[in-house]
Parts: sequence; C-alpha cells; structure tokens
Amino acid sequence: MPIEDKMTIDERRKYLRMMHKRYIDAPRKERSRLLDEMQVITGMHRKALIRLMKGSLARQAREKQRGKGYGPEVDDALRVIAESLDWLCAERLTPTLGWMAEQLAAHGELETTPELLAALGQISISTVRRRLKHLCQDQRCLPRRGPERANQATRGVPMKRIPWNEPQPGHFETDLVHQCGASVSGDYVHTLQMIDVATGWSERAAVLGRSYLAMKAGFERCLSRLPFPVLELHPDNGVEFFNQHLVRFFRDTIPDLHLSRSRPYQKNDNRHVEQKNSTLVRAYLGFDRLDTVEQTVTLNQLYDKLWLYYNFFQPVMHLSEKTITPLEGQPARITRRYDQAQTPFDRLCATGILSNDQRQELQALRDRTNPRQLRQEIYALLDRLFSLPGAVPGVTEDVHDTLGIPITLPKGEGSPVTLSVE
Repeated sequence: MPIEDKMTIDERRKYLRMMHKRYIDAPRKERSRLLDEMQVITGMHRKALIRLMKGSLARQAREKQRGKGYGPEVDDALRVIAESLDWLCAERLTPTLGWMAEQLAAHGELETTPELLAALGQISISTVRRRLKHLCQDQRCLPRRGPERANQATRGVPMKRIPWNEPQPGHFETDLVHQCGASVSGDYVHTLQMIDVATGWSERAAVLGRSYLAMKAGFERCLSRLPFPVLELHPDNGVEFFNQHLVRFFRDTIPDLHLSRSRPYQKNDNRHVEQKNSTLVRAYLGFDRLDTVEQTVTLNQLYDKLWLYYNFFQPVMHLSEKTITPLEGQPARITRRYDQAQTPFDRLCATGILSNDQRQELQALRDRTNPRQLRQEIYALLDRLFSLPGAVPGVTEDVHDTLGIPITLPKGEGSPVTLSVE
C-alpha cells in the first residue's frame, strides 16, 4: 500500500488488532504514547481509539440503514442522461451530468430544477455506479457482433510512438479497419480512422477498397471537417498508407506535415487508435462483411452522426500520470492515474487552438443538437445498414466491371467527395 494513500477500514482494523495486545500490556504512560502513534497512522480520533482498545475490534453490523440521499427525480434524470450518452461508465458520466441535464432540458427531453441540478453536481461516482446497475437493465446498448517485402515508400519515415502526454492537438494516430467478414476476396469496405492523441478528437470515413483514389477520398473527407490543423500522421506500415502516390498527396495537401510510423508487429505504438478501433468501429459493426456502394454510403452517413456524437457529447478520460516502481526480482509496477472525464470538444477548447469564431460555431452546433435524438438516429442508421443486401458472389466480385466510373458519396455539410475504387 502506498504510504500517501489513506487506510481502508479493513486495514485500520488489522493494524489496531496488532496493537491491541501491546496497548493492554503497557503501563499508563506507554499507552498514551501508543495512542499518539495510532492516531497519526490511522487518522482516527483519540477517543474513538480508546473505545476500540477497551472494547471489541470486531466490526458491528449497521442496526439502522442509511436512507437514500437522492430521490426518484435524480434516478429519472440519470436514466435519461445515461441513455442519451449510450450508458457510459460512471467515471465518464458523472462529470458531465450538470451541463448534459441543461442540454437535454433545452431540447425538451428533461425537466430540471435548481435542486436537481445541485444534486447532479454533488453526486459521487460510486453512487452513480450503483444506480446505473439498476437503471441500465434491459436497455439497448452497443451491439457486440460476433481471427516482405521492404516498402520503399517508408524510407526516411521515422519509427516512433507519439508520447502519451503530448499536449498539442494535431498529432493523429491513423489506422484502417477491415470489414471483410470471413473472406478477404474482392473489394470490401474499410473504415479509415484518425485519433488525436492530445484531445481524443476522432474522425472516421468509410472507403470501398484500398486503392490510392479510395484512400485519398477518405483522407479528404476527414481533413475537410477538422477544426484544427494536422501536424503529424502516424499510421502503421501498411502499403495502403505508404505508397508513392499517397505520400505525395500528404506532402502536397499538408506541406508542414510530419510523417511517422509504428514499428513492425508493435501494435501498442498505435495504442490510441487501436483502442478506438474496438470502441468506435467494432462495437457498432462487429466483423460482418460490407462490400457494396449502398453500404458504403450508409456507413458514411452513420459516421457523420458519430462524429457529432462522440466529439461533442462523449466524455473521455486521459492518462495524466504514470509512475514506474521497480520491484526486485519482479516486473516493474506501473501506476496510472487519469484526469477527470471531458468531451474531446471541451479538451480542444481548453488548448486555446480554436479561434473565437470557430469555438462559437462549434458551441452553437452542440447547443442545437439533441443528444438523445442523435443517439436514436445512430441506431436507426445502424439497423438500416445491416438490412441492406451485400454483394452477390460472382456478380459484383469486381467493382470495376460493375461501375466503370468513380462513385460520388455525400459528405454531410460540405461538398461531395469522389471515391474511386481499383
């Protein structure tokens, strides 16, 4: 147990049982000294220690249970807020309760009172965790769907990992998630994902195939709506990222871009985006095969909704401290501490990188968005996506023969993006 941490009740009782015999056998002056020592170590009041030393150290069952500190109106508000944020864990949910209640109230999803807002502002994480166990029963949550040659383009691109405590926004880890199902034959949908290490800001785009034109269109889709500049791109060593055409596109589009890459077979070098591949892509899509134009269009519509949902309403916790304690004859112990949960948008505002106009525009976008309705739209699009028919084997195996022309996909608020496949 670290010295700076407070003793738990069990630890205090164990220590007092060890001191009990010494206290009983000691003379009066020695007892006073022992009480001083126990008071310093346990932090308990002196009179409480005397009562325990003269009585029983066995813990007594509570005769009268404490009443509930929060009424049913808090449970109702927790249910609506937790549902709107897709049943987050208590650690991520609790810091957002106050402003999220006001956000939902502005859209008519929740009625608030000063007493309710005060209760949501002081409720503890452990209380929220206990109540969520009952509130989230039988609720719909994320669907869990259920395993060289040297690349010349990587020459001159350093292998590294972006530091976990990088403070400046713009350093993006990038990866590609395959939606091929059980077969990798033919063209199928991929999800291009970019995660900013400093803020947790995420961008996603669905592309059909891994050709240069498809990857270029995916990156253009992501870069066009980023509210801050890209300073670094950090993918793995895949040829879909490192080919002469795409590297040239990076250099031309972002002149001051710093390109880096992971070490081969070291997935932890891209740890932030690998974790988001699981929570932001696989949690929704599973491992099903997606391989048609209509599925690609619908998936991009889903990602447009998720862009707003996760960057503006889903709080994330970041590692704030990491301590390595060497142990003799054993692996070193790593102690990690995390900061208070905040949304990527709030973290981005705290960096000061946004102009006043950008900040006001994005804040207005969040204010006029109903997060509960947005979540319902996400699940509706998800149901629609999995109701679409896939490609017919042997008929649409080659997308070239079927289409013969580039595909134009809608891009939400901006102009359309042209997506071609090999």
